[in-house]
Amino acid sequence: MDASATSDEATTDEALMGRYVAGDVPAFDTLYERHELPLWRYILRHSGNRANAEELMQDVWFAVAREAPRFRTDAKFTSWLYTMARNRIIDRYRTSHGHVAADMEMLVDEHSPSPLQAAEQAELGELILVALDRLPREQREAFVLQVDSGLSVEQIATVTGTTFETAKSRLRYARDRLKDLLREHA
Repeated sequence: MDASATSDEATTDEALMGRYVAGDVPAFDTLYERHELPLWRYILRHSGNRANAEELMQDVWFAVAREAPRFRTDAKFTSWLYTMARNRIIDRYRTSHGHVAADMEMLVDEHSPSPLQAAEQAELGELILVALDRLPREQREAFVLQVDSGLSVEQIATVTGTTFETAKSRLRYARDRLKDLLREHA
């Protein structure tokens, strides 16, 4: 029983960071594999386009590797990772003075749906993106962090620099507003 608990503990993100700092390079690879897709979607939704997202994604992972020795293993890795990503997105926005769009490119899966299912999914996806784009930035960000990235309300509060209650309220308002916007369209 203790061996399985130790095994589970050794595979937490925080433990993997500790192992990476100690020289275990495959631990970094495991972290990357775990967080690549959700982080990519978060960055893509907030960076405006695929080229910016690719640069930011690379920058974030280089920062993870560079800042690893400063990571506190008593902190949540996902909060730390998404805070770095958010700060880099904000920095990019400030330097470019561009518009950060909620534009999302659909990722294609090898198990593609039928043409009819694909059309229905694309239509629903477009409606959701339009509705997301109509949310206030803070609500949209909280919603995307939870739905796409799987962050808890506490982690969202940490990433966005707000209180737990503020993050919780933003999520509630985002869900309510999305429901209203989708009902309007239906």
